[in-house]
Amino acid sequence: MNDQTPQPNLAERAIDTVTDATRAGAEISAALVDAVNRLTQALERARRPHHPLGILAALTREAPLSALFAAVLLGVAIGRRR
Repeated sequence: MNDQTPQPNLAERAIDTVTDATRAGAEISAALVDAVNRLTQALERARRPHHPLGILAALTREAPLSALFAAVLLGVAIGRRR
């Protein structure tokens, strides 16, 4: 008696591998979409008036050169630390 199940051939193994890879890609894609949606919502909340990005946007509109100068100084300070 031979109780062994037949081994899948090369084509069947390739199809299984592609199917697994496709599932993994779909899961990764769904996770990335979810992460982007959460980040977008967080940025929208932060841009509201009286929130950090909202305040920064208002200051930048009122005094763009001062905001640029402050950004350059901050960049230089961070750059020198490294």
